Amino acid sequence: MKKMIAEFIGTLTLVLLGCGSAVLAGADTVGQLGIAFAFGLAIVAMAYGVGPVSGCHVNPAVSFGAYVSGRMTIAEMVQYWIAQFLGALVGAGLLYLIATGRVGYDLAANGLGQNGWGPGYLGEYSLMAALVFEIVATFLFVVVILGSTQARAPGAFAGLAIGLTLVVIHIVGIQVTGVSVNPARSFGPAIIVGGAAISQLWLFIIAPLIGAGLAGVLFRTKHLEADDPAAAAP
Repeated sequence: MKKMIAEFIGTLTLVLLGCGSAVLAGADTVGQLGIAFAFGLAIVAMAYGVGPVSGCHVNPAVSFGAYVSGRMTIAEMVQYWIAQFLGALVGAGLLYLIATGRVGYDLAANGLGQNGWGPGYLGEYSLMAALVFEIVATFLFVVVILGSTQARAPGAFAGLAIGLTLVVIHIVGIQVTGVSVNPARSFGPAIIVGGAAISQLWLFIIAPLIGAGLAGVLFRTKHLEADDPAAAAP
């Protein structure tokens, strides 16, 4: 239960602060770079805030990658998923409640930082571009997470490395999809916004799971696990 509460709070925070930077502060105020840092710094904060309790996955793709790599059971993964999706939905709900306090806010026009692609969405990238970006970006993100949290990694810096990786992924990809790499982060805003956000949600569930699964396989097969110096000694 402690782990589920931690994952709920962590995912809520990511959606509220990350998406909130786009909706409440706005790209005209903080810019794309500011939004990227908001997502990354939210992860850094939660890595040190709830990481000691749950590992701070706050992302169903990360939990799936951990499961594929052999670091958690399927039952644990499902429990994490429940907490993460609920946290994202509540975070999006809180963001909507705050946003409606601004004169002139319109859900259909201003949204909640939902992900998407195609005509009318940010850089208007194609479905194929969105799919490739989300798979590759999630793969790289989960590689950093699993690599920086393995037994022989300098664990004190894991949260910082993970957060900064999310920053650079957003800097590169905001114009492509708004950056998901996290099915829960996409789910919360999409459920409230509806419309195209719902119809395109499938990509932001499937693509991150594919990318995370590929990263998990590399760690399960020991291709990216650090060698044990003791085992190499004569």
